[in-house]
Amino acid sequence: MQTPDTGTRNTSAQDLRDALDAKEFVVHRDAEMLAATVAQRIAALAAQAIAARGAFRIALAGGNTPRRCYELLRDMAVDWQRVHVYYGDERCLPRGDPGRNDSMAQQAWLDHVAVPADNVHAIPAELGAEAAAAEYAKLLEPALPLDIVLLGMGEDGHTASLFPGNPATEQGDAVVAVFDAPKPPPQRVSLGMPTLNAAREKIFLVAGEGKREALGKIARGIALPAARIARAEWHVDGAALPGEIVSGD
Repeated sequence: MQTPDTGTRNTSAQDLRDALDAKEFVVHRDAEMLAATVAQRIAALAAQAIAARGAFRIALAGGNTPRRCYELLRDMAVDWQRVHVYYGDERCLPRGDPGRNDSMAQQAWLDHVAVPADNVHAIPAELGAEAAAAEYAKLLEPALPLDIVLLGMGEDGHTASLFPGNPATEQGDAVVAVFDAPKPPPQRVSLGMPTLNAAREKIFLVAGEGKREALGKIARGIALPAARIARAEWHVDGAALPGEIVSGD
């Protein structure tokens, strides 16, 4: 990671790629193209994993950007019976609450495909952060390393529920309890940084003008949590690029 530079020097797309240690950095015309490309990528990786290991294990991201990708996955040719779904993080809310990541994924995708109910492994976040993290770590252990973790990035540079400056971001556990999150609810559960980094494939979906500042900071060498996921595929729409960076640079 580069030495942090909070000045206003010009940065380039190559600076951003280097700072991210990205396996790939793809700029898409718009959020729709981003979602379609990532959906196709997931379907291809699923086929590869099923052929190689008999199952495909994916951890889902929450937030607005992945929703369209999940909707498009409904129509992909995937052997859904062999898919196992996990979650990268969850808010400590009651089961079925519309604010939960698993509620969004069910509505947008899983209710429309033939993934067996027993293959969908929700985080029991309704138990509270500590109890849920402990339970999910036990459930997750046989599935590691995951084939894919899907990730987003918040406007502050967080990913999953690993926020800048939060103690959970520095913990080495497979699953971590998160307290005092800067966005409600304050209690969450997240896959830990080592679990995310150990996945066979890490895929970021980043869209919208609200992400420009965080990407600009990363390009200048500021180690925001999202930038600590090594060798990930980054799929970014043009609106998310900082103003001083052009996609063809």
